[in-house]
Amino acid sequence: MLVDSVQSQANRLEESLLHAIRDGAVHIPHIVVDFGDRVEGLGNVTSLDAPHRVYDAILRDSLLDGVPFMKSEVGQRLAKARLDDAAVVLETSPTALLFGAWHSTGEGGGLGAKFARCLVSEIVGVDVPVETLENQRTGEVEPRTLGRRTGSRIDPLGVLRKVEVFKGAAGWDVTTGGAGKNAKKVRPSEINHGNIAPTVAPLGATCDHLEHTFVLSFSALRRLRFGGGERDVAARALLAALGLLAVAEQDVRGYSLRSRCDLVCDGRVPFEAVKSDGDTLAIEVSRDAATRLCKEAIEGVRTAGFNLPEEPLLLTAQEKLVAIVLKSQELALSGEGGEEEEAS
Repeated sequence: MLVDSVQSQANRLEESLLHAIRDGAVHIPHIVVDFGDRVEGLGNVTSLDAPHRVYDAILRDSLLDGVPFMKSEVGQRLAKARLDDAAVVLETSPTALLFGAWHSTGEGGGLGAKFARCLVSEIVGVDVPVETLENQRTGEVEPRTLGRRTGSRIDPLGVLRKVEVFKGAAGWDVTTGGAGKNAKKVRPSEINHGNIAPTVAPLGATCDHLEHTFVLSFSALRRLRFGGGERDVAARALLAALGLLAVAEQDVRGYSLRSRCDLVCDGRVPFEAVKSDGDTLAIEVSRDAATRLCKEAIEGVRTAGFNLPEEPLLLTAQEKLVAIVLKSQELALSGEGGEEEEAS
């Protein structure tokens, strides 16, 4: 049973690195889009928050020194980045190489810059009890976990189901005239009043134990090139150090995955370095050790000739980007926003 997917783990690991940056533990190059005080409660978005990392629409629709980001010098270099020349991504936001990134709207559409992830992490449940049910329509036997969710609520106002309520263009009312145009009769529960009847629905699962698998692929790192020789070695060492720091930070900060799903490790387990012949070597890496390793790798990259800035690259959100965020907030507050669109 999948408990936390590869994609979800990537987000959590990036969040852990972002906390380390904000705590001042390390200085990792990244991009920040500043919304200032134009959007209440938003502040800024970084290349470690954005779904598509350095190639995300949030960055693309922002300005660098008054120029649209992807038309700036850095943006143009990012658009041309490739496996055998990934130096600009390393200097701008190296985590994009570690967790994967794709410039899907670049030249040639899907043929734009594309980097597969070098790090895979996921959490699965082992020995999950299940029951089998027969699909009444197809006759097929389908497995279903034994987990259940119960729900109920007693309305303190005591509003009963038989009370007549109407909902229309003007909202809800006890009369059709008050509800406005196209008013129709609805149950009180449809305007969030009244009792919620007890329910039992399939949800979640129990299991014997959970296993967290973390794989940092050195062969994937070796596919990335940064100019050859010492530059390749230093860049790959930095990416490996970032991966170790990310998982060490996550271990320390804890695994609160979602409501009623807080995980605690059953003792510490060392990493295993898997050699090409299959032999393994146990390696202990603490957060402090990973932090030191990352700092040394950053200095090594600079010594190799890379330009790694101390401060993030600051972008400013374009007015049209701010406008659609503000409009979305307005619609959401009025209950008229509908479903959130999938990020592009």
